[in-house]
Order: sequence, then structure tokens, then C-alpha cells
Amino acid sequence: MTKAEKARMAVVGILMGSDTDLAVMSEAGKTLEKFGIAYEMEVVSAHRTPARAHEYATTAAKRGLKVLIVGAGAAAHLAGVMAANTTLPVIGVPVASSSLNGLDALLSTVQMPGGIPVATMAIDKPGAVNAAIFAAEILGLSDPEIARRLVAHKEELVRGVADKNTRLKQQLAEKK
Repeated sequence: MTKAEKARMAVVGILMGSDTDLAVMSEAGKTLEKFGIAYEMEVVSAHRTPARAHEYATTAAKRGLKVLIVGAGAAAHLAGVMAANTTLPVIGVPVASSSLNGLDALLSTVQMPGGIPVATMAIDKPGAVNAAIFAAEILGLSDPEIARRLVAHKEELVRGVADKNTRLKQQLAEKK
């Protein structure tokens, strides 16, 4: 499959304000892959490429995208720019790229004016993972296969905690 064919099948757009955000935002891609969800990933800057940001947002739905996951640090205006220019759900991921360790990005992403919603996740990699899971939950409302994979994911989490509890009890018993 060519890159162009894969991009045509994408239903989630993953955007980042800079290529330095890739280490964080690649976690969203890995998580979407776990759920079998095709995505495209691009660097688009709200400040350095405002025309490109506008064009991406206004054409996203026509290109078949259903959800946007947007990561940015510092002023973190990219998610808001996307949300202002599309009716697709926008999920923001604050990136810790400044001396404020992502707090500035968190506040910029979460403090959107009424009428321009951005679902805001945690700072950095946990937020990117949760953004992808949240996108899967949105898509799972109309896709039974994604919904099934979400159920399996939750069951895997339950098993993981049970396994950790068993190991903890074994460790405590060995100390006695």
C-alpha cells in the first residue's frame, strides 16, 4: 500500500506544532494502530503556517477524517485553531516543551472560549495515549470492530492489575 493510499484511508489526523513533538505524538499513533485505526500525521504550526493550519482544518472532513488529535507546547494554540475551523471533534494534547513543563500548554489547550470545544488530555505521552483511546471511543460509537477492541483493551487493563496484585501478594508473603 502506498503512502497516498494509506493517507486516503485515514480517519484520524494527528497534528503537532513542531517535529520536536514527535516523541510524544507518536504514542497516539502507536495506540491507534493497536485499535486498527488508520491515521495521518503532520507538522502544522498555528503561528508559523497559519494558512496551512486553516486549510488542513477546513478540508479534514472532506478528506474522510473523523477526529483530530492535536499536540502542541508552550502557547499551544494549534488545537484551538483546528477547533475553530472544523466541526470534527478535536482532542488536545499539551506538550511539555517549555520551562513551565507543559503547564502553559495545558492551560492554553483547556481554556477555550465557549463554542470552540477542545477535549484536553494530560500532558505529554499519557495524554497522547489517552487522546488515541478517546478517538477510538468516538469512532467505536459507529464501528462495532473498534468497539470490540475497546472492550478487549479494558479487559487487558483489568488482567494487568490483577497480575500486579498477585505479584505484590507473593512479594509480601516472601518477606514474612
